[in-house]
Amino acid sequence: MAQLPVILISGCTEKRGVELDDLSLSLALKYPLALQAAGAMPWLLPCIPRRDFVAEAVHRADGVLLTGGDDLDPKLYTKRLPVRIAKTVRRESSQRDSFELMLIREVFRQRKPLLAICRGQQILNVALGGTLFADISLQMPQARNHCRTDRKGQVVHQVECAAGSLMERVAGKTRLGVNSTHHQAVARIAKPLRPTAVSGDGIVESLELALDARGLLPYLLAVQFHPERLFTRHAEHLEVFRTFVQACARPQRGVV
Repeated sequence: MAQLPVILISGCTEKRGVELDDLSLSLALKYPLALQAAGAMPWLLPCIPRRDFVAEAVHRADGVLLTGGDDLDPKLYTKRLPVRIAKTVRRESSQRDSFELMLIREVFRQRKPLLAICRGQQILNVALGGTLFADISLQMPQARNHCRTDRKGQVVHQVECAAGSLMERVAGKTRLGVNSTHHQAVARIAKPLRPTAVSGDGIVESLELALDARGLLPYLLAVQFHPERLFTRHAEHLEVFRTFVQACARPQRGVV
């Protein structure tokens, strides 16, 4: 029997956990359930920002999943953030930023398939030189309300997928219904990336490698929405995980 591809998952670090109020590792169960449904073995990696530890973990994994969670440190993508915007930034642990930046560097160095969700898309863009809108409602007042946590498991708006993109192939069409539970978003896109899904108000909903950068990784898909909350009812959101797991399972990984 063939071994299931092992997918390394980054989780949240919380200042108070259930056990004795210790600093704790946290992850919504929906992520590993989606990976399991797609045919993978999920592996939650503790947030330990040491280069040797991260390098060895990526080496042992067949692919890496960056998950959602708290906001990034604005100092990573801007020199100055107005006070009224800075007040909206929600931080939990600075260690996670350092850890995931190391993780992204190792993914590119070792050329492992990468799937990035919500915060994952944001930190990927920042790691590669891009910037963020720290608060959509204040910096893009014409945008819709993207922080629909009241409907986190439901489709709330449509995105337009770029022709010929992996996102279009996953969706099976040019338009895809998505959920929306974020108050930050990609602003200036990092040079190696290109937008492959955009909402009607201009928010970047998906990133992939630019055509001239596709050789950097065997697979890269970043999405601003949460397919792990939709995959049980919407086949196209399960397909996000299936294409990723298929890329992780290839003995000789080709470029996707």
